[in-house]
Amino acid sequence: MTRVVLDPVTRVGGQLRVEAEISDGTVTDAWVSGTSYRGLERILEGRDARDAWLMAQRICGSCGWAHALASVGAVEQALGVTPPTNARLIRNLLAGTQLVVDEVSGFYLRQALDWIDLRAALTADPDATSTLARAVSPWPNSGSTYFATIQGRLAAMIGSSQPGPFAIPPVTHPGYHLSPETSLMVAAHYFEALDWRREVLHLETVLGGRSPHLQTLVVGGLAIAPDWGGPARPVPGEHIWDVVRTFVSPLGAAGLAAIGTAIDSARAFVEQVFVPDVMTTMKAYRDWGGKGRGIGHYLAFGALSADGSEASLALPRGRVMDRDLTHLIQVAESGIGETTAHAWYAPGSAGNDLQHPSDGGTEPLYTGPKLPYASLADADRYSWIKAPRYEDDPMEVGPLARMLVASAAGVTAAREAVGRALTTLNVGQDELFGTFGRMTMRAVEAGLVAKRLTGWLSDLRDSIAAGDLAMADLSAWDPASWPRDAEGFALGESARGAVGHWVRIHDGRIAGYQIVDASTWNASPRDQMGRRGALEAALVGTSVVDPGRPLELLRTVHSFDPCPSCGAH
Repeated sequence: MTRVVLDPVTRVGGQLRVEAEISDGTVTDAWVSGTSYRGLERILEGRDARDAWLMAQRICGSCGWAHALASVGAVEQALGVTPPTNARLIRNLLAGTQLVVDEVSGFYLRQALDWIDLRAALTADPDATSTLARAVSPWPNSGSTYFATIQGRLAAMIGSSQPGPFAIPPVTHPGYHLSPETSLMVAAHYFEALDWRREVLHLETVLGGRSPHLQTLVVGGLAIAPDWGGPARPVPGEHIWDVVRTFVSPLGAAGLAAIGTAIDSARAFVEQVFVPDVMTTMKAYRDWGGKGRGIGHYLAFGALSADGSEASLALPRGRVMDRDLTHLIQVAESGIGETTAHAWYAPGSAGNDLQHPSDGGTEPLYTGPKLPYASLADADRYSWIKAPRYEDDPMEVGPLARMLVASAAGVTAAREAVGRALTTLNVGQDELFGTFGRMTMRAVEAGLVAKRLTGWLSDLRDSIAAGDLAMADLSAWDPASWPRDAEGFALGESARGAVGHWVRIHDGRIAGYQIVDASTWNASPRDQMGRRGALEAALVGTSVVDPGRPLELLRTVHSFDPCPSCGAH
């Protein structure tokens, strides 16, 4: 028996430790630990409830908008506030854009290096790489000279004193079997994705004032307004005219044009670069079909509603149990519970049993081994991440879960997109239930959401043109109008999966706050019954060729795109 320890796991959003026991080349048990306490739920206590979203989005720098929306939505529900149409459309634009950007970034920046062979990329023929790129996509940046330049840039980085993620081992891992040309093509697009990300996130700076951590959200809607025409000249005492003159109005002609440009760029890169790269890469790894299967229960809270109702969610709500796509099971907030049975927190009022988040608390209580420690083998409690369950079952969340739920819900666009992917990859549906599916469904979903962005922008233009200028419902803005005690919650989705926020308000201040993040679901430790979380379960059964270089473990870990900072919040 060999015990492998990965600490820290790199290319994740925070501090993550993975331990695995390997016997005869196969993982027999695994433990996933979030090793950094955040405490944001406690920081929020006592604050003005209207400011909750502003701090809650600091949970994460890449999916902060999902937390901001869930946070403001929880307060809005507690106060009975409904944002107007324009605010909802803009929220969809921001949430949809961030989801697409995060899924693209997840592949290139955090996952691709598990699958492409950088050593082989240095030997690739730029002419052959150009031929390959033009065969799989009409993307214009596909010339031989371009790939030769990238190859030289890559060689310089690998050979530098600080190669960072581009460091390569002395001997190539036997688990790589992507062609040199495909490796070079994807590596080139890694660099392009960085520039593309900056361009697309211009949408956030226009509508949100900055990126990341937008500033224009408000309880009841958004703190931006359409152009109203004046003043036509400087008015003493009102504004510094130079600022007014150079400022791009978010919903003016220039602002809407910039948003449209960002959306066009997002869709073009997703359709012509991201999706072809993922499909070309994973087609070479069809032997991974079915590996990293895990628990087989999939949960989605849903997101991107057209009119504020659950029925109109672009990404539907529901769960799929035991990989049965013929039966969609409805999801209710009341079915969610958390346990700290194996986490470094004091037990709540329910002890180690599952407790609904609205009744939960966050009291850190470290009982682990003294730092630094070599192993968590004898630790009963071993993570700063709690263990959420839905109706007592561990669940997997994320792009794969959302696409499976959408297919089970009968969403035509999702079913057709999944079907096209299976045909392109020449695999069956059963191959999706694991690491292979997590990788491919991320690209499928990004393509679907990128298409929806254009429609939301068009609806926003039409709404403003029709004279609807409402951006916020401020009827409950004054805390003097609030009930003394109020509770609310909101469920949504980040790129990594299901997100929920719960708030209790007393005398206008936050009396209690709880968060269940996507990585809380996926990277959870064992629960009160000793059952593993989704990531731990997915690692069990994995074949590892060389325990000293457990590439196979990293592939499955990174396929979840875990963010332990979000998970511990």
